[in-house]
Amino acid sequence: MKLTPIHKDDLPRALARMASFLDSGSAAARALARILETVAAYDVPYDTPAHRREAVGLAAQLGIATLDEEPAVAVSWDGSVIRVRSEAYVLIHEIAHWQIASPDRRGLVDFGLGAGPETGRVAEADAARCVSDAEKECEELLASLLGILWEATLGQPAIHAFVEQNWLEAWDRPSAADQFRRTVDELAARGLIDANGTPYAGSAATAEISIRNSGHASAETSTMADDGPSLGK
Repeated sequence: MKLTPIHKDDLPRALARMASFLDSGSAAARALARILETVAAYDVPYDTPAHRREAVGLAAQLGIATLDEEPAVAVSWDGSVIRVRSEAYVLIHEIAHWQIASPDRRGLVDFGLGAGPETGRVAEADAARCVSDAEKECEELLASLLGILWEATLGQPAIHAFVEQNWLEAWDRPSAADQFRRTVDELAARGLIDANGTPYAGSAATAEISIRNSGHASAETSTMADDGPSLGK
């Protein structure tokens, strides 16, 4: 849910202001530029059948099993498959969660984070939760931005999710850019994106590298929940 609506005509100014707080040429600046490029597609059809096919194709590329079923009849991720009758950006967000989750949590309903908004069997998903509020919030931030960068890489209008998931909240102050930078840096440290903000389209083995690199959330990442907007799973 957007905390503060932003008119599309204000997006270039908001993104330029956010970029002004980032070091030129940094990974964060390059990642933001990738998202800025999608502003031109703001008015094109969003969440099309083609977008959904691309999202399902991304899951297949990463070796993630999928099921053509609505999450509301069960759960988004049941420990073995992602249910894909969702909006394209929602499916890509779940794929990002799979990349970020530790191997042991990939076997848990909704990755052990508790029920997401698409999940139908809420009690079952909540019973599988095994992370703290702070860990969940940090992981939500990482999955949000990783999913947005995947959308940009796939040529989808990532700017919609960027706004909807509150990355531009308080865009005129350094705090929004600081949170963005920390999240980009953490994704890079986990081996999930390159220096240009492009996600790695590897197999489960690639994501395994990110788990080894991350261990627990870094000290810097652990401050994300305190400094930025809340992003629901």
